[in-house]
Amino acid sequence: MKIVLIGGLLTVFGFLIVPLFVLAGYLVRVFEHTAAGDEGPPAFDEFGELAVTGAKAAVIGIAYGFIPLLVGGAGVLVGILGIGVGGDGALSGLGALTVLIAGLVWFALALLVGYLLPAALANFAQTRSIGSGFDVGTLKPIWTSRSYAVAWAIMFAVLLIGGFVAGVLNAVPILGTVAGAFVGFYFSVAAYSVIGRLWGSFPAAEGSRPDAPR
Repeated sequence: MKIVLIGGLLTVFGFLIVPLFVLAGYLVRVFEHTAAGDEGPPAFDEFGELAVTGAKAAVIGIAYGFIPLLVGGAGVLVGILGIGVGGDGALSGLGALTVLIAGLVWFALALLVGYLLPAALANFAQTRSIGSGFDVGTLKPIWTSRSYAVAWAIMFAVLLIGGFVAGVLNAVPILGTVAGAFVGFYFSVAAYSVIGRLWGSFPAAEGSRPDAPR
């Protein structure tokens, strides 16, 4: 309950940015502890360390998300310009089609990033080195393994359920939004622990497991 209380409060104050780094750092710690076989949730302490770890994780996430953002943003911008210049003509129709295609491409790339990123962050959790998040030699066998695909599907389902419950709570003004923050944090921890718990079953991951959680 203490962990959920802290995590929920940090989520509520996420607009201050720094709490988001602390939350990201804690989720990395969840990866690390569950990969080491620790069944209980890790302690929510050493907030400075969590913030630094979360900032590093954010760098990895931004790097992975840069290409979808660039491709999707550029496509939508070109399409909007075509609509604006074309008026009611063919150029306007082409612009609208460009926006639609760009949106679909962005969605596909975003989904791909959503699939690749958890393993990258879990690998980062083992060393706390940003480079580990881009170690394709280690990550590629994991990404293409059936065990990771199954774990990712479970993780996605947990996040989906959590998002649905939080969305329902958000329908209630103020109190519902606050309650949704706590629920969202709880489900996030549960979802990220899935990858950590199954980390040892992923190809090339056994050798990178920590001896003991930090």
